[in-house]
Parts: sequence; C-alpha cells; structure tokens
Amino acid sequence: MSEWIRFWIVAVILGFGILAFILEVAGLFRLGFVMNRMHASGIGDSFGLGCVVAAMIIASGLNLDSLKLFLLVLFMWLTSPVSTHFLSRIEVNTNPNIAHYVRFGAERAKK
Repeated sequence: MSEWIRFWIVAVILGFGILAFILEVAGLFRLGFVMNRMHASGIGDSFGLGCVVAAMIIASGLNLDSLKLFLLVLFMWLTSPVSTHFLSRIEVNTNPNIAHYVRFGAERAKK
C-alpha cells in the first residue's frame, strides 16, 4: 500500500515539474519583452528542476544518490539566478532603449 502512495506522490510532483517546464517554454515564446522572457525561464528552471529532482529523490528513497540529487538542485538554485541576473545586466547595458527605461523609471520611483 505504501508503494502506491509513494508512486502517486512522485507522479504528482513530477507532473508539477513537467507543467513548470511547459509553462516556461510557453512564456519564452509568448512574452515579448526580453526581461519577461528571462524571468519566465529562470522561474521555470528553478521550480521545474526542483520538482523533478524531488520526485526522483522520493522515488529512490533516502540514500547516497538522494544526497547527490539534492546537491545538484542546490547548485542549480545558486547558479541559475546569478546567470539570469548577469544576462539581464548585459541587456540593460547594451540596449539603449532598456537603459533609458530603467534609468528614468528609477528616477520616477524616487519622486
């Protein structure tokens, strides 16, 4: 009985992860502004990978492989936002339209 419960928990969490990846791809194609696309991909990667690996950890049980999978998720959660922020800063510094928007948007927020 407990194997069936574990199976359904893994299936639901894996379904959430796959749904996050599908929504990420849809956001990449549907959103027009480059910053919105980066946000969709960053959130989709973090949540989707977290759900898929959590399902794999639950399916395999608590062992050394689970620790390795957890360290993989930890590494991705630390590096993915940094790379997304780096790419967004490059876009702001190289695209004059965005730089103008960001600069004047910050000045309006101060008023």
